[in-house]
Amino acid sequence: MFGKTRIAAVAAAAATSLVLTACGGDGGDGDGDGDAAGDPIPIGIIADLTGATGDVGAPYNAGMLAYIDHVNGDGGLDGRQIEADSNDYAYEVPRAEELYNQYVNDGVVAIQGWGTGDSEALSGSVANDELPFMSASYAEPLTNPEEAPFNFVVAPTYSDQIRVALNWINEDSGGDAEVAVLHHDSPFGQAPVADGEAWVSEKGYSLGYQAYAMPGGQANYVGLLSQAQSQGAKYVIIQNVAPPAAQVAKDIQAQGLDMTIVCLNWCANELFISIAGEDVAEGHMMVQPIAPITTDQPGHEAIREYIEDEGIDESEVGVSWVAGWATMDVMAQGIEHALQDSDELTGPAIREALETMGAIDVGGLIGDGNVEFSEESHRGSLTSGIYRAEGGQMVEVEASVAP
Repeated sequence: MFGKTRIAAVAAAAATSLVLTACGGDGGDGDGDGDAAGDPIPIGIIADLTGATGDVGAPYNAGMLAYIDHVNGDGGLDGRQIEADSNDYAYEVPRAEELYNQYVNDGVVAIQGWGTGDSEALSGSVANDELPFMSASYAEPLTNPEEAPFNFVVAPTYSDQIRVALNWINEDSGGDAEVAVLHHDSPFGQAPVADGEAWVSEKGYSLGYQAYAMPGGQANYVGLLSQAQSQGAKYVIIQNVAPPAAQVAKDIQAQGLDMTIVCLNWCANELFISIAGEDVAEGHMMVQPIAPITTDQPGHEAIREYIEDEGIDESEVGVSWVAGWATMDVMAQGIEHALQDSDELTGPAIREALETMGAIDVGGLIGDGNVEFSEESHRGSLTSGIYRAEGGQMVEVEASVAP
């Protein structure tokens, strides 16, 4: 996993490279050839590099910029370079709104966002401005074109992930267990909680289900675990980022509790294992729709080629980095399809391309390897992998699991 200094250096270098490459060539008249043919394609990026989720937001941003650098180096999209403007919003919704307005004024054709709170807050503006918007938020309301017509969710929703987790817990426990859900105290954290409770009822599971908000800035979570212990919880689903989830794992061991963590998405990664420590993380579970580079999917080949050329160690490329790369890949393929089918590159043209182009091959990096949208649904994928922490690694237990 990247350290923050390394992330900043890579992101800055990539962003500088993008601007220089996009502005070079035949003067942008669209009549030249090679990788400078046509005007650059402007994309705005709202990134969390220093905020509450910066530990995963920074590598995600680096993965997006790396993908853009990779594509531009190969000639761009239909002969046009991607020109990305990436800025830190530090997980503050008002700052995200400022950046969004800046990007609209700059004439971007699409935006990559980050969090649930800002993605949901901006969805109305995105619809009015007709700007395709992808983000690292997998909140279920963003998949509904009637509510969020220009939002696209590339990975299984947090709600689908908690459904997968509850299915696994029901099977692992023999159908009778108490489940504590510890979640970030934000729209991101709350996103799957009610849907998880509804799933237990809908499936007729004999599982107890209780949710607990995790206040930020806590030295430990012994108090929350005491409540979960009083509930009788044997399983702890965590909807949060890696550092607090790792602290929960440490507290479970320190208190001698018989509890198994099931991390969802943003704590289901290598960072959780490295912060908790190999022995502490051992045996805890993860639901993760993005394929770690250790799983050797076809889509990892291009990543390996890129990082080798850039002198980046493979051990620094975690799940969050791969997620950024894969999400930008989905957007880029939609843009390229729009360029081939439309005389003018606009938000509506990109939206139509994403809804009608069929399965988008991401080389196994997301879910079952294909992301597909339609006019009726902007839920790009249904399946996640289930992993267990073993020997300091994410070991795949089951691939492509749908709720």
